[in-house]
Amino acid sequence: MPTIGKPERTSKRELVSTHVFDAPRELVWKAWTNPKLIPRWWGPRKYTTVVEKMDVRPGGTWRFVQRDAEGNEFGFHGEYREVVPFERIVETFEFEGMPGHVLVESAVFEEIRGKTKVTQRSVFATVEDLEGMLASGMEEGARETIERFAELVEEPKKSDARPKKEQARGRAQKNELVITRIFDAPPERVWKALTDPREMKQWWGPKGFTAPFISVDLRVGGVFRYCMRSPEGKDYWGTGVYREIVPGRRIVYTDSFADEKGNVVPATYYGMGADLPLEMLVTLTFEKEKGQTKVTLHHAGMPAGPDLEGATQGWNEMFDKLVKHLQA
Repeated sequence: MPTIGKPERTSKRELVSTHVFDAPRELVWKAWTNPKLIPRWWGPRKYTTVVEKMDVRPGGTWRFVQRDAEGNEFGFHGEYREVVPFERIVETFEFEGMPGHVLVESAVFEEIRGKTKVTQRSVFATVEDLEGMLASGMEEGARETIERFAELVEEPKKSDARPKKEQARGRAQKNELVITRIFDAPPERVWKALTDPREMKQWWGPKGFTAPFISVDLRVGGVFRYCMRSPEGKDYWGTGVYREIVPGRRIVYTDSFADEKGNVVPATYYGMGADLPLEMLVTLTFEKEKGQTKVTLHHAGMPAGPDLEGATQGWNEMFDKLVKHLQA
């Protein structure tokens, strides 16, 4: 289990927190500095994060944009001042909603008997900046961010400890569903089946459902729309926006319920729980394994409960249909 420290005020303008992750330092460093992994942990769960720039070297710059369920966007940026691989990183941090208030953040990574201690230090320009950040609820958001990071870096260990069958069917983490499946087809074939609307219509939807409409604009910023029809004839519409596309390797898109015209609607529109957010995030990764393809699904933002259990069943039934489609 990780040890997540509470930020402590060590001077009038400085906060320090220490965390211990049950993962080796190299893995922790890579998760901290890999732009492809940032959207999976950076910021509270209610936001999605897009990495616009992340040049991890002294003098390099970064910019992340967070988006809430209502579509509001919040930008953050900074410059890397010091980068010592696997040991230390120092950068500036500025919230674009309050320009001119720049703080300096550092993280030191220490390996201790197979685990990693990370010491974070934030130095604010003024006492007022620190007080304002605390008043804004930063502490809660920072803790949730570190909790998400711990889930990410400790995931491989948890996965290895589970029976193979259980790994294949999926597992639910806090506000995130994770499913890994092996398909007996090369990555390019599986990629096409997951991105070509003509093929997706053959398998999209849980057991007994059909997909009368699917539209795919496969580019960053492109829109994905679909309709699933239940055995009773009820239509369920959904929509999303592609956030990241690495051909043959990775897809990231937002996921929302929608009406027939493509307008985002709450889950209650279809009789589901009111606690489901307006927007969730789906990440699909593709890995080649001896002529087969391992696909890992992350469906983030879904709270625990009956709806998450239903989503787990639904995704697995969809993937079961995909297996048969690939064999046809």
